[in-house]
Amino acid sequence: MLGDISSAMNIYVITGYTDMRKSIDGLCAVIMQQLKAEPDGRSIYLFCGKRCDRIKVLLKEPDGFVLLYKRLDVVQGRYRWPRNKSEVRPITWQQFDWLMSGLEIEQPKALKTA
Repeated sequence: MLGDISSAMNIYVITGYTDMRKSIDGLCAVIMQQLKAEPDGRSIYLFCGKRCDRIKVLLKEPDGFVLLYKRLDVVQGRYRWPRNKSEVRPITWQQFDWLMSGLEIEQPKALKTA
């Protein structure tokens, strides 16, 4: 299915500010620069700009790339985006859900699943 992110095994948050005018090629260059690896079909990559109200998701499929874009409609709504570039790391689907809901990636009071 086109743009089916549920097939991804890894979710990477590209920390810091990303120029949201970048297209697929520009985002691939950011991935190669920060992760020192080519984008792969088992991962999705998340990008956020300075305003923190928009997210781009890059997914590689067998025949090309899919770029998804989400903008919050809520007035003054902001994503809680990690800005330290040394903290590029994979996150879980639960953390992805928290992030997309506008929450912090780390929820210390959340119940741990076995």
